[in-house]
Amino acid sequence: MWFDSWSDLTRILLIGPSAYVALVLMLRITGGRTLAQLNAFDMIVTVALGSVLATILLSSTVSYSEGVLALAVLVALQYVVTWASTRARFVQDAVRNEPALLYSGGFLHDRMRRERVTQDELRQVARSQGHASLEEDVRAVVLETDGTFSVLTSAPTSLDVPPEPAQP
Repeated sequence: MWFDSWSDLTRILLIGPSAYVALVLMLRITGGRTLAQLNAFDMIVTVALGSVLATILLSSTVSYSEGVLALAVLVALQYVVTWASTRARFVQDAVRNEPALLYSGGFLHDRMRRERVTQDELRQVARSQGHASLEEDVRAVVLETDGTFSVLTSAPTSLDVPPEPAQP
């Protein structure tokens, strides 16, 4: 449990830096967009890259060449998908969500239900970004494509929509 063998430790010391360098080189070649995490798809790829790197380091059943090939496949797939999404709308629609306006001078209940967000969660988001009250300090709250929330203190421009009708 605490120690298996010196050969396992030596393997990690040899494979670790070389797998790390291989991943860094691949990311440098494909550009910063590979790890940008602009949407859920990007986050999944980033987590998968970390998982593959950990497997290369810790699993003696996976050879270095198999692990580097797995990293290369993930990086290449991410590159192809992001390249295609800038050229084909249907690819972009398949891998990217649209930002969702959840609060604009009032709670947009239908959108909040669709995104599975409660009023208390929106209030928490506002407080975490230094706003005492949604009603007094905040003009809009947007659920971004990467799953984060943007709290706007001035009126939104491209996302500005009329408020929803009052709930019965």
